[in-house]
Amino acid sequence: MEKAFDQNPINRKKSGVKRYHIFQPADDDNFVIIDLEFKNLNEAKATQTALQNMWGKIEGSLIFNPKVLILKEIESSEV
Repeated sequence: MEKAFDQNPINRKKSGVKRYHIFQPADDDNFVIIDLEFKNLNEAKATQTALQNMWGKIEGSLIFNPKVLILKEIESSEV
């Protein structure tokens, strides 16, 4: 997965990604969550479409049951 992500097929910077985080359950190396932060909603929607198009070509060989959600931040704080 890391190799595929590092290849950057959707050009994250050009797509408007400001920051990303990659999460993985401590007990499941086959599951990942990639959190992409965007400057605006339009860039997020365009990237959602690009990802879905890309996944349609590789699903079943490299990834299984990919999902994308666009979330809005309600609150953030450091403690």
